[in-house]
Amino acid sequence: MALTARIHTRDGWAVSHAVVTVTDATGTQVLRAEADPEGAVRDTTALVPGAYTVIVTAVGYAPAAASAIVTASGRAEVGTVTLARHGGAELPPPGPWTIDPAHSTVGAVAQHLGISSVHGRFTEFAGTVEIAADDVTRSRVQAVIRAASIDTGNGMRDTHLRSADFLDVERHPEITYRSTGVTAAGGDRWTVRGELAMHGVVRPVDLDLAYLGTGSDPWGGTRAAFRATAELRREDFAMNYNQIVQAGIAAIGTTLKVELDIQAVQGASLPQA
Repeated sequence: MALTARIHTRDGWAVSHAVVTVTDATGTQVLRAEADPEGAVRDTTALVPGAYTVIVTAVGYAPAAASAIVTASGRAEVGTVTLARHGGAELPPPGPWTIDPAHSTVGAVAQHLGISSVHGRFTEFAGTVEIAADDVTRSRVQAVIRAASIDTGNGMRDTHLRSADFLDVERHPEITYRSTGVTAAGGDRWTVRGELAMHGVVRPVDLDLAYLGTGSDPWGGTRAAFRATAELRREDFAMNYNQIVQAGIAAIGTTLKVELDIQAVQGASLPQA
């Protein structure tokens, strides 16, 4: 092989659609090759010994350059070239990802009596993430939550939250979220714009999203981790119930902080563990 290289993301995942262009000292192109599905470049074109510049490009990534020295044997080993997303933003490899409820948490925090917080979570939910290959801002997220699965650790309170005063789960059994756009916020941070349907009301809701990385799991799959937060006003979703206690203090705060810790598995469905 005259030229060998490996093209990866910062997480070590192959960039299979990368193109490698080699120029000589005069800037003349002498070689052009594409990476295989494993991100490897292996080209047999004979090169004259000397110094060359290797330029790696791929849709959705910032170009990268490296130097290569072709020896008397006519071979050059460039090694691993790491590509970064445009703007420095990072996301998992393109394609479908399925949220794993067993290793994810959908939680909410409400102020109680103005002095403490009540933490709750939904135990039944599902969702998918689609990472776009050509334009990452066209990536999509959608999720559905079973409203009756709310759990705050207090049976009486959970029954009240399921009632018509709050979630009204008999009339509105599902809470859904569908993204309408994704905007890079720098590095591994993103803003996901979307619409939340809850209690019969649909409102725009933005998620502040952090991508935590990607890795293999013990079951032979590949997982990506995300953390996201959002703030909701109960009144925006027609949940106006409250109780005023002494000194005019509301029993329940008007805002909810949503906290999501998500693991998604690569593929359109969860593998059998």
